[in-house]
Amino acid sequence: MTLLPDAKLFIDGELRDATGGATFDVISPWTGEVVGKAADAAPEDVEAAIVAARKAFDETDWGSDENRQNRFELVKKYRELFEQNRERLAQLAIHEAGAAQGAVYRAHVNMALDGWDDYLAVFPKVEWEKDYGEKEAFGAIHKRVGVREPIGVVGAITPWNVPLYVNIGKVVAALLAGCTVILKPAPDTPGMGAIFGELAAQAGFPKGVINVVFGSDPAQAGEMLVTDPRVDLISFTGSTGVGKRIMEKGAATLKRVFLELGGKSAKIVCDDAPNFPMEVAMTMLVFHAGQGCAVQSRLLVPKSRYEEAKQILKGAYMHFGDNWGSAEDPEHIMGPVISKRQMERVKSYIDLGVEEGATLLHGGQIRTDKGGGYFVEPTVFVDVTNDMRIAQEEIFGPVLVVIPYEDDDDAVRIANESNYGLSGGVSSGDHERAMRIAKRVRTGSMSVNNGMCIAGDIPFGGYKASGMGREWGVEGIEEYTDMKMLAWPVGQVEAA
Repeated sequence: MTLLPDAKLFIDGELRDATGGATFDVISPWTGEVVGKAADAAPEDVEAAIVAARKAFDETDWGSDENRQNRFELVKKYRELFEQNRERLAQLAIHEAGAAQGAVYRAHVNMALDGWDDYLAVFPKVEWEKDYGEKEAFGAIHKRVGVREPIGVVGAITPWNVPLYVNIGKVVAALLAGCTVILKPAPDTPGMGAIFGELAAQAGFPKGVINVVFGSDPAQAGEMLVTDPRVDLISFTGSTGVGKRIMEKGAATLKRVFLELGGKSAKIVCDDAPNFPMEVAMTMLVFHAGQGCAVQSRLLVPKSRYEEAKQILKGAYMHFGDNWGSAEDPEHIMGPVISKRQMERVKSYIDLGVEEGATLLHGGQIRTDKGGGYFVEPTVFVDVTNDMRIAQEEIFGPVLVVIPYEDDDDAVRIANESNYGLSGGVSSGDHERAMRIAKRVRTGSMSVNNGMCIAGDIPFGGYKASGMGREWGVEGIEEYTDMKMLAWPVGQVEAA
């Protein structure tokens, strides 16, 4: 039974079918059944989107200084249209991304739209012109000014886990900067991309400023964007493996690349944490089935309290019980994983953890009793060492690993012995101790005593294999600009 409207491409100001009318099925993670149809873009469609975006940037005043306030107002109008479609956004999050209702109005919709508001709020703080003062050279005095300009055509390649949030993070920042955009959402969640085209048409964006293309082949459109010299910047959120390929393929055109990649973030709970049981229990990896790049999937606890932590987690997971996996229950925050492929991948890591010698404290099963979709029950491993693959590799599912440490130095060592560096956390009753630990962990964001380190008005991004560049905040808008230096003589040096 089809529940979602057909997802259409948006190219050069027009909602349209794919060349030849090809479509592909959108599958519900809840049922494993077809929930909608989406246009299956051909190479000709991607080419048309590139041509449209290039023309809009090169031949209109979209990115000009004079148009800056006008595009700000248009992006505000665009935001209002998304507000009017809040319930539709919720349905897309549920039926495409597999979001449980308790998660929909948090990360999937509310946090995403709040991030849009944050972009609008910080936009006036962007420094479009910077005075570098005067300098004497060659017998003259020179005035130097830096001006910030939009980089050009942006290819925004986005994932399926929290699609609205990531789409907003890229598209809105690029538009405010004055760029034109080609949004390429994941094939699992085309509708959450298509709505950007539909509402852009309603908002009245100039032709070619926003384009949306997607297809059943997860790589085809992205490869075209990455390798085409007419695309100036690629902003990608997804796996580290794909990010490396984008860097490699983009190098031929010296394309700027912004990558927000995987994570294996550690939460360090110190022995003096003021509410040790709560700090341990709240690390249960259940929200949206653990499908988040910045989730804290490694829990580090002191050896002196390790057995206590095991019992706390055992009780917490038992208490959580079967309160997950219903699309109708507004209290549920965990649903299925996105696809059969992902379900099998997560299960393979669970099996690997057992083979590696870790102790399966809770969960570990595929739950066919939940329905025909892709349900993996909440899972936690203890007796884990940091060299195990389940401790080193991103599982992207509801699987938490718990690792003991000796002292603060050991905790920092374990946290840093990872290819990733996206986020993390530390809890201690001594704020200065927590800060010392946080500053030593090599990661792009760190929550100290549950501080909110990820929000739309501050920059977000990773170290090491977790990527490069920053999204959100003023820095997220500036990511889509270049700095041009202007200098001119303003006087002669007086002879001595």
